[in-house]
Amino acid sequence: MSWSKEKVFKNLFSLLFLFFLFINFSLPLFADAHIFVYHRFGDDRYPSTNTSIEQLRKDFEYLKTNGYEVIPLSRLTDAVKNSENIPDKWVVITIDDGYKSFYQNALYIFKEYGYHFTLFAATKPSLKGYKDFMRWEELKEASKYGDIGLHSHSHPHLTHLSDEEIKKDTKTGIDLFEKYLGFRPNFYAYPYGEYDERVKNIIKSFGFKAICNQNAGAINKTSDIYDLDRIALVGKSDISSKLKLRYLNALWIEPRNYPANGILEKVKVKIFDNAETAEIYVTGYGWKRVKVKNGLIDEEMNLHLKKKRTRVIIKVKNSKISTRILVK
Repeated sequence: MSWSKEKVFKNLFSLLFLFFLFINFSLPLFADAHIFVYHRFGDDRYPSTNTSIEQLRKDFEYLKTNGYEVIPLSRLTDAVKNSENIPDKWVVITIDDGYKSFYQNALYIFKEYGYHFTLFAATKPSLKGYKDFMRWEELKEASKYGDIGLHSHSHPHLTHLSDEEIKKDTKTGIDLFEKYLGFRPNFYAYPYGEYDERVKNIIKSFGFKAICNQNAGAINKTSDIYDLDRIALVGKSDISSKLKLRYLNALWIEPRNYPANGILEKVKVKIFDNAETAEIYVTGYGWKRVKVKNGLIDEEMNLHLKKKRTRVIIKVKNSKISTRILVK
């Protein structure tokens, strides 16, 4: 049986049409948004947390030129909460601590580009009038152009506090927001990016709409809105390379906390990806390639941890990563 040219053309057209439908409707399922975090701006005294004004403009120009949409954190968290597909071009910008350099050196640039932000402020510095931090009236003025979230009251190492101390610090911060800013904060970011399951559950109990960590990664519709990854931008960072990071859906079995004996005996993680190999990173030891069997990483490590603050990272193909921070 032979086909006419017209019939062959029609069949080819149908196949191409189905292919483009598949591409257009399936790609968003695998798309990832990114949350970035800055600290100081144009403040050369602190190079480890500072971003120059020149670098900030460079970052913003890259986002603008390459079609990224800077959206409010609330828009992203609502989409995740509703299990909606997340566009790959979504970016959220956050700033930690509430340093005066944001208000003096960077706020006008955010206004110039029309870029929304979430500023996470610790309340004790504003209450005490510390000179490097924004005053209440400056925080209130900034809230006209972005959201102000809570970064604790006293900026403590939360994993070192008792349950009651964490609750007291958080409630103090919320009360001060309501007294001086006239609203209750919707979002929270961990001081120093340090937390564990105990800390997370306590902070979550205060009813925040979302909680941010400081683990490099990305966000998709399966992310935990109470454990959102953020990528730090400091110094001469390359935002284009950071935007290549992808979300790895992973269930961490071991480790969950800093080991009592200081030895990381095993890394055991269930990943929802078809990767056959992965890489494990441990602070002070670098990367190690391991096998993945039926979606499970189960690797004996037996490493004496060198730092009181240790990151363990799982990375698979296409720059998909998942991170845990262990704090002694």
